[in-house]
Amino acid sequence: MRARIRDTELFFDVDGAGLVIDGAQMRQRPVAFLLHGGPGADHTSYKPAFESLTQQMQLVYIDHRGQGRSARSNPETYTLDNNVEDLEALREYLGLEQIVVIGGSYGGMVGLTYASRYPDRVAKLIVYATAGSHQFLPRAQAILRERGTPEQQTIAQFLWDGNFQSEAQLNAYFQQLGPLYSLTFKPEQASQAWQRTRLSIDAINQAFGGFLRTYNVMPQLKHITAPSLVIGGRHDWICAPEFSAEIAAAIPQAELMIFEQSGHSIRSDQLEDLLNAIRQFVGNTTVDD
Repeated sequence: MRARIRDTELFFDVDGAGLVIDGAQMRQRPVAFLLHGGPGADHTSYKPAFESLTQQMQLVYIDHRGQGRSARSNPETYTLDNNVEDLEALREYLGLEQIVVIGGSYGGMVGLTYASRYPDRVAKLIVYATAGSHQFLPRAQAILRERGTPEQQTIAQFLWDGNFQSEAQLNAYFQQLGPLYSLTFKPEQASQAWQRTRLSIDAINQAFGGFLRTYNVMPQLKHITAPSLVIGGRHDWICAPEFSAEIAAAIPQAELMIFEQSGHSIRSDQLEDLLNAIRQFVGNTTVDD
């Protein structure tokens, strides 16, 4: 489905019932917005991994502007600020008073910023494998120098410079860095996943070559009022676990979990643990409707 909002058109997909039978009544399940990473990737990384969560909430998969199946436009508009305002506009478009926000990696950055800017609109916040400021960049570069092969360090320079030249080159980056992103990296499965993904070099270049270099939501995290769950991977090379601890300490009602057998790709390394943590945290959440 597509929503024409603000100055763009977003693709979104819905999985699971929102209104369900509960004895002699109908009950409204919470609606969760799932925010993908990258930037420059799309929502398909959540499928089918998160489908079981539909027993507890209705899932809305979203492609950020200029990414996935959402409309392409001026790359200069592919900013975190616009991603946040697009999210708020989509919430209004769908007629929702409150939402559960679930974001991983860059999606976590969008989720943190959204929850701090629109605290009354968030019933619960779940972010994982993410960071609250641009300090994750020099730390990731240092870790890559320690752990990465010469080939990995060479192709990663396109990331640090925000200078990918083609989708094929971006795909090659993810394939070469795969063993660092995931402790359970399987080349064939990863290749199939990236073939399904609609990549956007404009989005990732705009981020790493521009706004992520000054990104800092840490001072605003005190404004988040929703109960929040922050999850980090012990072996995450690009959003190291200390950044998850930093985020959790700055949010008034936050729980911190560090998954000991995960890299950045927690969905690959400890999927069931991640889903169980989300299920328990969301619990019997009620939202205004």
